[in-house]
Amino acid sequence: MTLPAPVWKPAFNVTRASHVALSVRDLKASRLFYTEVIGLIVTREDDDALYLRGIEEACHHSLVLRKSAASPICARIGLRVQTEADLDAAHDWFAEQGLSAHFAEVAHQGRTLQVTDPVGVPLEFCAQMPAQERQITDFLAHRGGCGQRIDHYQMLTPRVPEALAFYAAMGFRLSEYLGPSEEDIRGVFLQRKGNPHDIVFFTGEGPRLHHFAYFSPEVHHLLRACDVAGALGFGRDVERGPGRHGPGHAMYVYLRDPDGHRVELFNTHYQIMDLENEPVRWDPADPNVSFPWGLPAQSRWFEEATCFEGADLVAPNPRPTPMTLEAFLAANKR
Repeated sequence: MTLPAPVWKPAFNVTRASHVALSVRDLKASRLFYTEVIGLIVTREDDDALYLRGIEEACHHSLVLRKSAASPICARIGLRVQTEADLDAAHDWFAEQGLSAHFAEVAHQGRTLQVTDPVGVPLEFCAQMPAQERQITDFLAHRGGCGQRIDHYQMLTPRVPEALAFYAAMGFRLSEYLGPSEEDIRGVFLQRKGNPHDIVFFTGEGPRLHHFAYFSPEVHHLLRACDVAGALGFGRDVERGPGRHGPGHAMYVYLRDPDGHRVELFNTHYQIMDLENEPVRWDPADPNVSFPWGLPAQSRWFEEATCFEGADLVAPNPRPTPMTLEAFLAANKR
């Protein structure tokens, strides 16, 4: 496919990744994990829900956990728009795309617009949340990985080119993509806030949420998160890393929460704000892309993910064949 041209003046202004809403079985266990291991701050809690934010976030929440006895799912991922008028413009734009969008009452958010994108990802947009005091200088409140702010989401879908076309039309810029060529794109990094990504799509059975990510300021915070996870009995849920990404070059660690939702902590980004910045292609056959050093991920990192509420799963054809830990070890027997 031909890479989509940037839309410099979209119909409405998405500013950043905002929040994610998940269901969990045990709020107490989830609270322990997200406050002590990831390092988030509790804004509000009751018997059925928990609202958390990063230590530098002034919005009411970036993570919502709701108690449910059913299999854990992701209800929606959230995006912020700049103004209330952008919500109305978004509603009209989605209608022009043949998508049914509606306004919904959502606790602790301003007016909220909900819609499902063409590949089945449930989205919601808001322009405001109740303001909270930032905890960035309250060092006694800092825990574990010191998760500072939500940064991005990664989804799996067998329809990556369709997702790319839709989000590019919405005004997202393509910063990086994986594939042997422009005709065979297997992953895309899309951004609105000026760093490499707010939303990522990779080829896989979906639509599913692969992970959501929080910025963590220093490498030692990533290690601290792992140490605290081990001390609290979550050590086996440190799934991948610490390591370094090929695309993006950030240091990272991936963990699974008590319900299996995957969360990433990572420590840096580069800027991609200037108009002359062209999308960078990464070849998946290049081992420096998948694992610049160390071992690649286990197969479950590629295969397991969180289902979206009400979404029908579709498998890619053909299925991707990433370099997993098992394949790496088999190819390097001595």
